[in-house]
Order: sequence, then structure tokens, then C-alpha cells
Amino acid sequence: MTAAAVSNSASKTIPEISLDVFLKQSETKPASEYIDGFIYQKPMPQGQHSRLQLKFCDRINAVAEKKQIALALPELRCTFGGRSIVPDVTVFAWSRLPVNEKGEIENVFSIYPDWTIEILSPNQNPMRVIRNILHCLKHGTEMGWLLYPQERSIMVFQRDRQPIEMIGDENLVVPAFLGTHLETDSELNLTVAQVFGWLKL
Repeated sequence: MTAAAVSNSASKTIPEISLDVFLKQSETKPASEYIDGFIYQKPMPQGQHSRLQLKFCDRINAVAEKKQIALALPELRCTFGGRSIVPDVTVFAWSRLPVNEKGEIENVFSIYPDWTIEILSPNQNPMRVIRNILHCLKHGTEMGWLLYPQERSIMVFQRDRQPIEMIGDENLVVPAFLGTHLETDSELNLTVAQVFGWLKL
């Protein structure tokens, strides 16, 4: 994908192209997303973003992968409902993971995640990220989290409910498909303060 074909974080490409054309183009670094006919390139992850992303994947998989409940994946392209997006963390219920005839995980995920987690980068457009979370919820995702590292807050999105902003020592809500399989003292019983405490070395 050429530099001219990709927008920066504050603008979009011109002219509009089709999803099929977008998917045939080469991947960019950082990843680009296809939203409503236009291509938007995500910002390059910085230190705090990468740290939170890594810790979430490690923590979720330490609890859920061994029991074959769910799998968390970083920066995975998901194409569904006319969009092709790359959430910072996607979590899939084990039964929904696409596998090939060898029993190996597929490369292409043409399905919605069960849980999507986004980490807002400095100068990133929050409304575009929120719209991606709402798109996921519209197409079947159970829960979305939006982390604001600068404000030390997490916005929790659920289907058919108002979003909730959580701060400090509030206990975070996890999706039901995870919570029903986990013990009450699970490592996923986290507060907002604990999550942002991961930034301290």
C-alpha cells in the first residue's frame, strides 16, 4: 500500500474504494483500517500503549487459554460488517476461533471479536475508536473497553446499555462468556488502578 493511498490519523483517503480492493493491498505498519469506504492508518504504538496491550494479552491468556475458554490476540485484523479493523486486543471465545483442517488457527478472521479492547494513543481520534467499538457491538461483540491512559480511566461498552466510565478502585466488568467460567478470585478481577499500575516498572 503506497503512502498516498493511506490517510494519517487526522484525515481520510480520497477517493473512496471498495473493501475488496482494500483487502488486496499490502499491509502497512502501523496497520490501516477500512471504515465506510476510506482508509485510516492507526498511530504508531508508544511505550505505555504497548505495555498495556502486552499485559492484557498475557493476563487474559494466563487465565482463559489453558482452560480453552478464550484466546486474546494483539493487533489482529477482523473483517466483518463492511469494515476491516485492527483492535489493539481482541478476545475470542474458544468455540468461535477459526481453525483449518490441521486444527491450526487461521490467518484470516472474517468474524467479530467477542471482546474488543482499545487503548487510546496520544493525538488519536477518540470518536473513530468509539465508532469501531460500537460497530463491533452492533455485529455481535459482547463487550468493548476503551482505555484512556492519560486520564487513568476505562470506558466500558456493552450491548443495549449506556457506556460506563470507570476510575480508581472500581472493579472492572468482564464479558459473561468469561465470567461464567472463572473463579471469583480470578486474575481477571481487576480494578482500573491495577490496570494502570502495570505501567510502573
